[in-house]
Amino acid sequence: MQRISLTLLIIGFSLTTIAQNISGAWGGVLNVQGIRLRLVFNVSENAGGYSSTLDSPDQGAKGIPVTSTTFDNSTLRISIASAGIQYEGTLGADSIITGTFKQAGQSFPLTLSRQKSEIKIQRPQEPVKPYPYYEEDVTIENKRAALTLAGTLTLPKKEGVFPVVVLISGSGPQNRNEELLGHKPFLVLSDYLTRNGIAVLRFDDRGVGKSTGDFKTATSADFATDVMAAIEYLKTRKEINKKKIGLIGHSEGGVIAPMVAANSKDVAFIVLLAGTGVPGDQILLEQQTLIGRAAGVDSATLAKNEVLNRKGFDLIKTSTDVEKLKSDLTTLLKENNVPENVISISVAQTTSPWMLYFIRHDPAPVLANVKCPVLALNGSNDLQVPKENLQVIKNALAKGGNKHVTTRELPGLNHLFQESKTGSPTEYGTIEQTMAPAVLQEVVNWINLQVK
Repeated sequence: MQRISLTLLIIGFSLTTIAQNISGAWGGVLNVQGIRLRLVFNVSENAGGYSSTLDSPDQGAKGIPVTSTTFDNSTLRISIASAGIQYEGTLGADSIITGTFKQAGQSFPLTLSRQKSEIKIQRPQEPVKPYPYYEEDVTIENKRAALTLAGTLTLPKKEGVFPVVVLISGSGPQNRNEELLGHKPFLVLSDYLTRNGIAVLRFDDRGVGKSTGDFKTATSADFATDVMAAIEYLKTRKEINKKKIGLIGHSEGGVIAPMVAANSKDVAFIVLLAGTGVPGDQILLEQQTLIGRAAGVDSATLAKNEVLNRKGFDLIKTSTDVEKLKSDLTTLLKENNVPENVISISVAQTTSPWMLYFIRHDPAPVLANVKCPVLALNGSNDLQVPKENLQVIKNALAKGGNKHVTTRELPGLNHLFQESKTGSPTEYGTIEQTMAPAVLQEVVNWINLQVK
């Protein structure tokens, strides 16, 4: 999965002022438990005061609109209620804004200075047009969910018949390139596959980009119906070999791919990139511990958090009434002296349809029903989906009698399959590589064996 507890929720804001001119770009680095996020506020003057946009280069976000702030007596105060964010900083004579960023009951120093030029992110693997293959924007209809998905189909050549894979993104709202932290993993993967004779269909998640539907109310099971719709669409294309349709799922996509394969005879093979084999609550507990440890959180705090989280997850797994669950979780957090503003955010996040489904879902019984060939890969440095999931996946598939299974742990790779030092999410945006060449070659070689 790509959702992590340390994810910064960024919402834009607008500026008003009565004195100093603060037009221009103001940038700084926010350190959140070891994760470094560059923020740039682009401020422009207008008749009513100031307006601005926010860039987060390390998240690949640019031009985020802004909504509420004050600038008075050289003090900039920003309040972002929906994300529980507050920032207060003072503009000094040296044109530096020194202040404090607060979220979820925690405070972090954030110093802003004027930026002379836009920060450029190096992503050397990102392909540049014109591509040596055919590319087409397509629309996929999911009749069951009454929505349409906007995507891109790439073919090795405009004419011919080719094997194909559908790319299934990880958790969180993702566009067809699975874009995050300035990286476009699915663009890089799609490009490599297509150059090697394999057609690729990738699409914006429901409610994202040009796709319709509501992302916020959807679960992994809902996303599985979107993948089924993509398969039905491919079956209408004369360029596609209907007997050689495969799925590649990354992170949560590695949970969704087996759901589809277990219920469709049209799926010829699946590739799980950092897919999970254990229940969602166990994944979250392991993830929080591993990422926290990498960020330098002490053992006592990690142990305390694990006890609290286990109690919360137990409530979720046994609850049948969402409103009572919200009340029970609120009581639990209050008893553990969690700040009031943190409680409201935490309860809302953990009782969302997606999170409730993820925490309760056990992938193993689904994997036991997958009969097609499976390739499962994990990086040894993955702190979000630990490598131990590989053995669980292998055991579940074997329990169902599937003998066409290949699992492999790839040394030094993180959750995004980048060559990494620690696997910490702090590295994702700073590593120029989007996906290790060894992974790309591994996937292509294995798929070629399945479609011969």
